[in-house]
Amino acid sequence: MSDLGELDRPGTPDSPGAWDARSEEWATGETGRTTPDTTDASGAAPAAKVLPAGEDHPAPAHRTTPTPTPTPKAASTPRRTAGDPVKALMHRHRELCARAVDPLEIAAGLEAHGVTDRTATRFRHRDVFSLAEEMYARASREGEPPAAAAPPEIPRARADWALLTLLPGALCAATLTGIHLTHGQSRLITAAVGTLTVTLALRAALTRGPLRTTHPTHPRTRTLTCWLMAYALLGDGLLHSALTGGPDTLPSGAANAPWPMSGAPALALALSLAPAAWSAHLLTTRARRKLTASRGLEDFAAAVRPLLLGAFAFYLSTLTALLAVTAAALDEPAPYAQTLTLGALLFLSRLLTTHGFTHAPALILTATAATGATALATTFASRLPSCDFLGTPVTTLVEHWGPGTIPTLACGLGAATLLLHATRRLTRASAHATTDARC
Repeated sequence: MSDLGELDRPGTPDSPGAWDARSEEWATGETGRTTPDTTDASGAAPAAKVLPAGEDHPAPAHRTTPTPTPTPKAASTPRRTAGDPVKALMHRHRELCARAVDPLEIAAGLEAHGVTDRTATRFRHRDVFSLAEEMYARASREGEPPAAAAPPEIPRARADWALLTLLPGALCAATLTGIHLTHGQSRLITAAVGTLTVTLALRAALTRGPLRTTHPTHPRTRTLTCWLMAYALLGDGLLHSALTGGPDTLPSGAANAPWPMSGAPALALALSLAPAAWSAHLLTTRARRKLTASRGLEDFAAAVRPLLLGAFAFYLSTLTALLAVTAAALDEPAPYAQTLTLGALLFLSRLLTTHGFTHAPALILTATAATGATALATTFASRLPSCDFLGTPVTTLVEHWGPGTIPTLACGLGAATLLLHATRRLTRASAHATTDARC
């Protein structure tokens, strides 16, 4: 029992928490005033002395309280050392620090949790990157000091995904050629088999390379993409036929049929998968280099924004050239506005989905597809008795600007919204530091 007094003595804290007041006093050597020890060896106070009967009790002596010597205020109140805010931040994000392989990953994680350069100044750092470097250096790796941070791996082009991105365009060209060369039932079989093969090739191309994603996507995203592609192929012809009282037959694949088919936009979009993949690859590689050289989140965003806009412009210019070539090859008119807006919408939605932003693309694709479906539904519903007013908006637009006006407006508004969203999301460090380097 003689060691019980040691249990309450302030000591060096052994937990990751902050030091308490007694520990700080112990560290500064100011443990306060000590009182005389009036206890015996057993720890109990001495018992009062019992006088025999008949003896007078002595008068208690007058006790005087010694006047304490005034001490300076600084000496009586020891200066408390400042806490360690970085240590508290590391404890809050201990899982991020434990699994990080370089400081850039910690910086991206902090940014994803709302830590900005202004917030980093409260942790005595000029920006998030320097804060992440200190956290990475202080993070424990199973009792061993962390190794020196290696520069992030720059993604390199690979032959497998480069060839796969060319496959959907080649199969689409073969399918359209087969449709133009066959007749009757053979044409239907050729169209069905060709559509299936193009779909499988497109799926295989999107599972590899810079356009693949490891994030869970909305189940309706693929369905909506197929719907938009089908509308680009057959939607304008169906809408024009519905306004004139048709359609009476299935599409025959000819441009001058009662239900015409637009093969040039579909073929140009299928061929544009390759430049879309290369645009995404160039954006990823350049953004990772900027991420290594940047010293702040605002600096990185300002450097990546021109890269994003450049990749977007490169894709649109390539799609324009492909549309001109396919329209000339198929002897069809080239609907530039409709095709370019649809291509921009699909490219931006896939780019955002690849980097983990899946909600906005699914929402915009749903609204765009619903617009085209509503236009067709109201046109057919206007044929019902006393329902002529339902087709008035669509009829007015088609009479003044043609049947491609509706998909152009819908896809244009959707693409503009996604472009604005991409300039805010894809310019963040967390959007590029978490991307798989092997693309």
